[in-house]
Amino acid sequence: MKLTPYLMFFNGDCREAFDFYAGALGGQIILRVTYGDMPTDPSQPPLPEEAKSQLAHVNLLVGEASIMGGDSIMGCGGSEKIDGRNDTTVNIEVDTVEEAERVFAAMSAGGKVQMPLMETAWSQRFGMFTDRYGKPWMVNCNKPML
Repeated sequence: MKLTPYLMFFNGDCREAFDFYAGALGGQIILRVTYGDMPTDPSQPPLPEEAKSQLAHVNLLVGEASIMGGDSIMGCGGSEKIDGRNDTTVNIEVDTVEEAERVFAAMSAGGKVQMPLMETAWSQRFGMFTDRYGKPWMVNCNKPML
């Protein structure tokens, strides 16, 4: 299991910020997924055109360290910003779907699920929740890299 900081951007600056971080830290962006790359959910309202180029997920690798981020789009699985407190989340990266399901169930118990654990464009399982103490978390079981 690996714990990774996840920076949530509420003003659409994720791409610019991560390009800056990569240059400043000498790192490499190893994954970038836009909301337009994501499969559509017919039960949800259509995504605004301007949101399609925003980042749903980005992963920056610097040496052996990693930091992740994304643009929050309210109503599209994004976190709620409450007085600026929920702009950093801890991502729990696990190796198996079973471990993702176990950790998500245990950690979210008594909390509030923002995005149920499900398959995404970059992961076998991904979900977001605020724990019973008001702290935001993500569980991520990445798809194998090709």
